[in-house]
Amino acid sequence: MSEQISVITYAGYRGEEAPRAFFLGGVRIDVMSVLDARVEEEAGTRARLRLFVVKGGDGRTHTLAHDEERDLWFHRSP
Repeated sequence: MSEQISVITYAGYRGEEAPRAFFLGGVRIDVMSVLDARVEEEAGTRARLRLFVVKGGDGRTHTLAHDEERDLWFHRSP
């Protein structure tokens, strides 16, 4: 299950966006570290998603998905 969220990003010298903070349930959660980053293509829609597994300032691990074509971010529940 995925929930659309707002994400604050930073584009490094290569221009690739990485999440720095996100809002979940109206609460800002800072990204303490990116544990994993990969690209995935959704079956059927062939939408390209950039996935980030991050350690949040809340102490939890979160998976954030960026739909590059629509420029939308989602939080994936485990």
